[in-house]
Amino acid sequence: MPAKSRSLYVLFTCSCLVALIALFALWYNLGKAVTLPDVATASHKLQCASYTPFAKDQSPFDQPLQIRTEQMDADLAQLSKRFTCLRTYSVTGLEALPELARKHGLKLMVGAWVSRNPENTASEVDNAIKIANAYPDVIEAVIVGNEALLRKEVTAQQLVGLIHRVKAAITQPVTYADVWEFWLKHPEVAPAVDFITIHLLPYWEDEPAGIDEALHKVASVRQTFASAYAPKDILIGETGWPSEGRQRETALPSRINQAKFMRGFVAMAEENGWRYNLIEAFDQPWKRMSEGAVGGYWGLFDADRQEKSILAGPVSNLPQWPLWLGLSLSLFAGTLLLAGRPQSKRAALSLPLLAALGAGSIALYSELTLITARFTGEWLWAAALIALNVLILAYAALHLGSQTPARQPLYRWLHNKSALGLVLAGFAGAVMMLALVVDARYRSFSSSALLLPAVVYLLRPAQGYRREIALLTLLIAAGLVPQLYQEGLDNQQAIGWALTCTLLVLALWRSLRQPGSRT
Repeated sequence: MPAKSRSLYVLFTCSCLVALIALFALWYNLGKAVTLPDVATASHKLQCASYTPFAKDQSPFDQPLQIRTEQMDADLAQLSKRFTCLRTYSVTGLEALPELARKHGLKLMVGAWVSRNPENTASEVDNAIKIANAYPDVIEAVIVGNEALLRKEVTAQQLVGLIHRVKAAITQPVTYADVWEFWLKHPEVAPAVDFITIHLLPYWEDEPAGIDEALHKVASVRQTFASAYAPKDILIGETGWPSEGRQRETALPSRINQAKFMRGFVAMAEENGWRYNLIEAFDQPWKRMSEGAVGGYWGLFDADRQEKSILAGPVSNLPQWPLWLGLSLSLFAGTLLLAGRPQSKRAALSLPLLAALGAGSIALYSELTLITARFTGEWLWAAALIALNVLILAYAALHLGSQTPARQPLYRWLHNKSALGLVLAGFAGAVMMLALVVDARYRSFSSSALLLPAVVYLLRPAQGYRREIALLTLLIAAGLVPQLYQEGLDNQQAIGWALTCTLLVLALWRSLRQPGSRT
C-alpha cells in the first residue's frame, strides 16, 4: 500500500473510531439508568392518583364519547396494586367506575366538572350527588370543580352555591380544587368547603422551580396553607412532574427528574402526614393538543399502560436507547458507503465526523418527533425536515468522498439544489424562531433539525437566492435575543437552540457574501 493511501487509511480509521465513540456516548448518556430509593413496594401502597380513563387513541373531545368499561377494569386492576384511592374529574361516562373501584378495593374522590355551560355543570353536579349517595362505601369525597376559577368559567359566588348544593345532598366531605394561588385570590371559597384542595405543580409555576428546588417549593406552600386555614385539612390534590417536553427556565422534564420529584415528594408527604394525590396515573396524549408535548407525559405509567419506573426500580430517560443507537449507526454506515473512499486527508478526517453529526441529529429529531407530533400537519413538517437533513447529509458526504462516474449525477443534482436546501433550512429556522418568540409556552426546541444544515452550509456556502436568504437571515437573527430573554439563561434547551440558530445565521450570511449569488 502506498504511503499516501496508508496515511489516509489510518486517519480515516481513527476518525471513524472517534465518531463511533461519540455516537455511543450520546445515546448511552441519554439512556443510562439511575437508581433511586423506592417509595412503592408490594407491601406499601400510596394514597391517591388522578385517573382519566382514556386510552392513547381516545380523547374527552371525541363525539360520541365512548369510555370502555373493560379498559377501566384493567386500569383499576393495575392501579390497585400501587394505590388505595383514585381521583376523577368528571362523572360523565364513568357510571361504571364506582362498582369497578369496589371490585378492586379502591376508594374514589369523585369530581364534578364545572364549566361555563350551566346545563352541563348542573348535570355533572346532579350525577355526582347520585353516585355519592349510591356508593357511600366507595366515594370518600366529592370535588366540585377543577380549576374553574383559573379558567374564569364561573365566579367564586357561583362556585360557593354549587358547593353548598352538594353538601346539603350528601354525607361525604366536599371540596373544590384549584392552583394554590387561586385560593388566595378568592378567600370566600374556603369557608364553604370541608377541606382545602390545592394544586402544586412546580414545573407550571409562573416562576418555574427546577428539580433541585421543587420539593422545597411544595413544602413551603403546604406549610403556608396549613397555617392560614387551620384547623381545615389540606389535600395536595395535584402534584407531579412531566417526563417529556420543553424546558421552562430550570425546570427540565425527564423520566429521571419525574422519578426524583415523585419519590422525594411521597417520602416527604408520608413523613409529615400529608394527604396527597399524584398526577397522574397514565400518560394522556390528547392533552398535548392544548398543553403542548409536555401535557401528554405526566403519567406514572405510559399511554400503553407500561411501567415507567417512576415510583420504584432503576429509571432511564430513554429506555429504548439501543434502538436509537442502532438507527444512528445504520445512518452512519450508509453515509460512508454513499461517499466512498475519501480522496484527501481533510476528507478522511471530516467524513466520519460529518456522518456521525448527521446520523445523531436525524435520529435525535426523529425521537423528538415521536414525542411532540400531534396531527398530520406536524408529522408532515417533521418528515420534510428529516428528508431535507438526509439530502444535505448526502450532498456533503458525496463532496468529501470519491467522485466516481456512478456518484457524479447525484452529486451534481444535489450541488445544483444546494442553494434551495439552504433556503428551506432557513425557512424552517425562521418559522420555528417566530413561533418561539410569539407563542413559546407550548413549543419544543428543535435544535437537532437544524444543526446539520447549519454546519454543512457554514463550511460550504451555497450561491443563490440573495433576497430570500437575506430576509431569512434577518428574521432568525432578530429572534435570538427576544427568545433568550423570554426563556432565561438557565434554560439549556433554549441556549442550545440559540447556538444552533447562530450557526445557521452565520451560514446564511456566508452564502450572501459568495460571488455569483443570483438575486
